[in-house]
Formats: sequence, C-alpha cells, structure tokens
Amino acid sequence: MTIKVLIVDDQMMVREGFSVLLNAMDGIEVVGEAVDGREAIERVAALRPDVVLMDIRMPVMNGLEATREIVASDADAKVLVLTTFDLDEYVYQALRAGASGFLLKDASARQLADGVRVVAAGEALLAPSVTKRLILEFSKISTPQRVADPAGVGELTERETEVLVLIAQGLSNAEIADRLIVAESTIKTHVSRILVKLGLRDRTQAAVFAYETRLVTPG
Repeated sequence: MTIKVLIVDDQMMVREGFSVLLNAMDGIEVVGEAVDGREAIERVAALRPDVVLMDIRMPVMNGLEATREIVASDADAKVLVLTTFDLDEYVYQALRAGASGFLLKDASARQLADGVRVVAAGEALLAPSVTKRLILEFSKISTPQRVADPAGVGELTERETEVLVLIAQGLSNAEIADRLIVAESTIKTHVSRILVKLGLRDRTQAAVFAYETRLVTPG
C-alpha cells in the first residue's frame, strides 16, 4: 500500500524539497502540504495522511500545539517531527504530546524515506542509537511532570518492566530480543501488553513514561 504523507513547514523550499525526495521513493506519495500548525490540522482532517512530517517552529500555530491536537483527535495519527537542531527541547515536548518520532532536517533522502516507513508501520523511536542520546539530553534539560499514575509500573511483570527499560534505552524489538535471548515475536507481545497496561499509544510514549517515572534515568 502507498504511504500518504502530509508535509508541514513554513518554508516553501523545505516543503518542495521533501516532496520531490519522497515522491521519488517507491510506495510513498505526498498528498498535501501545510504552512503552519493550524492549516496542518485542517489538512489532516481532509486528507487523512498516514504520516505527517511536522516542523516545530512555525507562525500562527507551532508544531507542538498542532501535534497535540492532531493526536488528540485521531488516535491513529502518526506525526514525525522535523527539527534543525538535534538538541531542541521542543522535540522532547513533541514526543510527550504524542509524536511518533523525530528526524533532523538534514537527513538524507534514504533516511527520510526510511523514517516515514518506520512510523507508518507503527514503530517509533527512529534511529535508536541517535534517539537514545537525544532523549537522555531532553531528560536532562527538561523538567517534565510525572505522569498521574506512576504506580502503573507495578502492573507490569518483571519481564515487561525489563523490556520497557530497554525500549527507553533506544533498542529496537530485534535488539531487545537478542539481548534477552528470545524470539522477536515474543518481544512484540510484551510491547503490546506494556502499552495496554499503561494506557500508552506507542513505543515513544512508553519511553517517555519510563523517564518521567524515573524507571530509567539519564546517564
């Protein structure tokens, strides 16, 4: 199936550049563009894209507010945040708001396409080795509020807690399976149960939960 993408950025050259790159990739089609967060919300409702490439710093409504509204109105929405700076605190806030991942604007065409495919497939935390570093940095420079029910961790089994910690450390399902010496399908089952028990939407939210409840700490 073709992955439908909406590009949201206030710079025309960025929108056009990403459109050209993505439309040249097999199985990906750019179905629309938006110049700010408010227009993005309207375009998402009208076009129902599979993935939204969302810039953060825009006029009228920024990407953080737009991400929060899009995710709140559509639980299946996949937002991939675009940022110029790899230590942008707003990216961490966007992850907390429900974004499925992030990507630097200087990413290569292949990285951009791979990122779109990963998010569209329901995965999150793009490029685990990079994401781990960024989330740790965001945790250091941010003062996120603890979730309302940190005791939710107590509902997890010992193995599920172990898997949650590894997710927060930026490991993929395959890497976690190798670490725990189990089948990747088993890890997928654990991840699904973790999300259900904690009432979270995806792996990104699980990682944020782990940091905010101090199950995992920077360093």
